[in-house]
Amino acid sequence: MAELTESGQHFDIKKLSFIGVLVSLGIVFGDIGTSPLYVMKAIVNARGAGNTMPFNEYIEGALSCIIWTLTLQTTIKYVVIALRADNKGEGGILALFSLVKNLKKGWLYLIAIVGAAALIADGVITPSLTVMSAIEGLQIYNPDTPVVPITIGILIVIFVVQQFGTSFIGKFFGPVMVIWFLVLGGLGLSHLSENFEILRSFNPYYAYKLIADSPSAIIILGAVFLCTTGAEALYSDLGHCGAKNIRVSWGFVKIMLILNYLGQGAWLLSNYGKPGFSVMNPFFGIMQEWMIVPGVILATAAAIIASQALITGSFTIFSEAMSLNLWPNQKIDYPSGVKGQMYIPRINWGLLFFCIIVVLHFRESGKMEAAYGLSITVTMLMTTILLVFWLLKKRINKVFILVFAMVYMAIELGFFSANVIKFLEGGWITVVLAGSIGVCMYAWYNGRQIKTKFIKFVKLDHYIPIIKDMKLDETIPKYATNLAYLSRAKRYGEVESKIIYSIIKKQPKRADHYFILNIVNQEDPYTFKYTVDEVLPGTIYKINFLLGFKIDRRINDYFDMVLRDLMGDGTIPSRSSHPSLRAHNIPPDLKYVIIDNTYINDILLTVKEKIILNIYNFVKYIGSDDFKAWGVTSHNVIVESAPITEECVAGSRIEQSEFFRHNS
Repeated sequence: MAELTESGQHFDIKKLSFIGVLVSLGIVFGDIGTSPLYVMKAIVNARGAGNTMPFNEYIEGALSCIIWTLTLQTTIKYVVIALRADNKGEGGILALFSLVKNLKKGWLYLIAIVGAAALIADGVITPSLTVMSAIEGLQIYNPDTPVVPITIGILIVIFVVQQFGTSFIGKFFGPVMVIWFLVLGGLGLSHLSENFEILRSFNPYYAYKLIADSPSAIIILGAVFLCTTGAEALYSDLGHCGAKNIRVSWGFVKIMLILNYLGQGAWLLSNYGKPGFSVMNPFFGIMQEWMIVPGVILATAAAIIASQALITGSFTIFSEAMSLNLWPNQKIDYPSGVKGQMYIPRINWGLLFFCIIVVLHFRESGKMEAAYGLSITVTMLMTTILLVFWLLKKRINKVFILVFAMVYMAIELGFFSANVIKFLEGGWITVVLAGSIGVCMYAWYNGRQIKTKFIKFVKLDHYIPIIKDMKLDETIPKYATNLAYLSRAKRYGEVESKIIYSIIKKQPKRADHYFILNIVNQEDPYTFKYTVDEVLPGTIYKINFLLGFKIDRRINDYFDMVLRDLMGDGTIPSRSSHPSLRAHNIPPDLKYVIIDNTYINDILLTVKEKIILNIYNFVKYIGSDDFKAWGVTSHNVIVESAPITEECVAGSRIEQSEFFRHNS
């Protein structure tokens, strides 16, 4: 499968290539690649005044934790195992859910919702944290640097340019990140000579000793976890670069990261106790003074790239959620004309709003770390659960699955415990963000189920004689030449009763051709096909759009293509049915009717269903109208309302008055 990169070059993501590796460095590793900006600083701050462990043992133990966290969590779980769980080349928690949703485990969608909501919360925290961490480096050069205004200004620019596409600046993502990682490795290597004993950190014993002996071990783990926070984004970007390119580029990235962490560790041991040590960020401490300003500029560029990747990833998550009925349809633009470069306006401005709130609330990058770690820990836990079911589906040896589940649940529950204790210090904002999004997803998914329960489906065949007679009845004004309805009926030959209500009862709609348009979601993310069922020859057609979850729902454009095909093969006329217009080769008119069910009698609902539907109706305002979300222009759309059921639901039948009978 060929992929168009943001520089306009083609490469096969299934094959290992230089371009593929370069693109991987620019897209996949921005998040995890900027972690040296704040990890060692967080670890030093987590030591606490009451920790009696010698400082050199503390740093060596922390570095050992980093090395083995990157190995167990990022390398083995994600690079080796998770990248194999691809849905036709696509990765991420919702793609993984698509692989296991047919296992008849009705609760798995809850796992997907929690994981996706937490990952979206990460899309708010990451830009705020990484940009602010980079700008804080200027305080070494000038302590009065206005970090908060500069951070907000950069964030506004990042989000504003989304609407124009990033194909131009995307050309520089890969080269900039190559320079970034080489600088990381070079800076770290240059300080290793200060203390070669730091290499003992490769021994996992020092990690065990730190956890076992340090009184603040649980807090330290929360800081250590920040080194692997980009692993989930790595898996989500599988479809952009391919597993082989990601695996090879990860080898280079991991070496550079570890070298930098070791260099920071050596610098810490050499400068421990010196004036200004307690307020110095080790990342900028390992730089020469002349390098600080260029270093901040490069770090800011890397932070922008990391933020861009997370923002684009958030758009992808929402797009997939729409296809899985976890989120309302929203208008999606493709400003660059490049696959993967989507833009969802309401999501973009919503993310910017929350990023600014986060920056104004915390004002320091160090205070964001608790919120950052908690969001990703939750996502990783949910991914582990879904991976277990994927391994079961693949019939992998159950002993291996048991070991995998025990090891990673233990690791991630440990990290979760380390982050959740900081709930009041900032972790609460993750719970609020992710919880709000998760509740909306839950209400949308279940609200659709509730409404579907009340929607009546009827056999279209039963109404063919009526529609056939209507077409010939000239006493009924002609409504349109081609009349199209959007349907969600899944069974062959069925249609919602509300469509029949609209055609026959609400206002008889005589037309030459009736089209029932139906989207059939496909597990293959890039399926892009259609089928035509001729229900009544020359009159009624059902068009089934077979679309993968990566394909935009621009039904207007796709239906225009279908109409051209039908006109081209003579199935329907290519010119207007009106003689005056036909003489001038004017094409036939087209009208869409979208029916919005707005009323369900409260008698039919339980208390829980009423609550869900109230939230569902609120979430509906976040989304776009169907005709906007599906790319249907408003000039030829009629929006109607119909009762969700026409049956009488009163508890008892009202009786006719005797008085009325005598006086009539």
